[in-house]
Amino acid sequence: MRPRNMAEFIGQEHLLGEGRLLRAMIENDNLSSLIFWGPPGCGKTTLAHIIAAETHMRFVFFSAILAGIKEIREIFRDAEAFAARGQRTLLFVDEIHRFNKSQQDAFLPYVERGVVTIIGATTENPSFEVIAPLLSRCRVLTLQQLEPDAIRDILKQALHDTERGLGRLGVTASDEAFDFLASQADGDARKALNTLEVASGLVSTPPDAAAPPGSPPINACITLETVQEAQQKKALLYDKGGEEHYNVISAFIKSLRGSDPDAALYWLARMLEAGEDPLFILRRMIILASEDIGNADPRALQVAVSALQAFQMIGMPEGRITLGQAVTYLATAPKSNASYAGINAALAEVRNSGALPVPLHVRNAPTRLMKELGYGKGYQYAHDYDDGYSGQECLPEKLAGRRFYEPKGHGYEKNIVERMEWLKKRKDRPS
Repeated sequence: MRPRNMAEFIGQEHLLGEGRLLRAMIENDNLSSLIFWGPPGCGKTTLAHIIAAETHMRFVFFSAILAGIKEIREIFRDAEAFAARGQRTLLFVDEIHRFNKSQQDAFLPYVERGVVTIIGATTENPSFEVIAPLLSRCRVLTLQQLEPDAIRDILKQALHDTERGLGRLGVTASDEAFDFLASQADGDARKALNTLEVASGLVSTPPDAAAPPGSPPINACITLETVQEAQQKKALLYDKGGEEHYNVISAFIKSLRGSDPDAALYWLARMLEAGEDPLFILRRMIILASEDIGNADPRALQVAVSALQAFQMIGMPEGRITLGQAVTYLATAPKSNASYAGINAALAEVRNSGALPVPLHVRNAPTRLMKELGYGKGYQYAHDYDDGYSGQECLPEKLAGRRFYEPKGHGYEKNIVERMEWLKKRKDRPS
């Protein structure tokens, strides 16, 4: 069911919608080398196939897991031969982050000369996993996790397709089955399609042996119970309001944020009893420990991370005890979102003002030339001053005095507020 053209592709509207960047590149046949960064099952490989077809390029698939430098060179030699005959090559490099630096270096001359157009696919941040020279020659496009509505549309497309999909089996599916598959797929279309295929095998029956050749199988309906059996996972327990998976995790997080340990334990139990992945719950708790508690209780992050590590060692059912301990700690901890607000404010400033020059006095000066240019001149070493504080400004000149972190006055952050007030008085004191 891999989409064969743009009309069949579902999702990634931020790249493929009318007037969007990737769509324009394809329609104008003006493709540059790209890095697709996104989670599993979001359409990276499929998009590369479609781009090659739409731009009439020769498609070559290359796995960074299964091949190395020798195979890379053979591909480039073939690409040069095809280029001489006027045939362009699109080289799709799956798991490009698994290549080491020297292997990635091998791409550079061929990309530079336009022998191939590369599309690299990675689930890891390319800023850390792809070498800078290759990044500078490629445009990084972020593919997003597919929304449940997109997953639902993909599943229905597969079910109704009579040529390649399940339509030839005469199988139908209930809305509840689609909703469950879409919510449980974690944005991974491949995972959802695999489960749908297994579920279809549970309900479809081959034609009777006495039936004429080519007779369709006896049709049946894929129900919620069918997909639960196929996935070996039950749906979350719903109340009379029919909460979905995301409603329950939302209630859990809001209970923790609202310092309600009893509600938090209840929603935790709801998820565990329904078969939710405890690691998913623990990851959300780690995020909350920084986002909603922060420095009001710095131990909260340690507790959440330790709970994850402990659970990985002991698993279920005993792991529920570790989860319960971490949940009650986070729920009763003092709350502050000052760190979360601070990094968001700093990011907003960077996006607004750009890369402001680093002040000379806080620049590193490892060479004589840098020292002659004034790098590091005037830097005040904190430990040379009383109380280990010089009060020297470290922000760019345009942002001098700007505050991003505004701690709250409760929990441990009360101490931080007092410390920052003392530092401000020391900084403002005439020298």
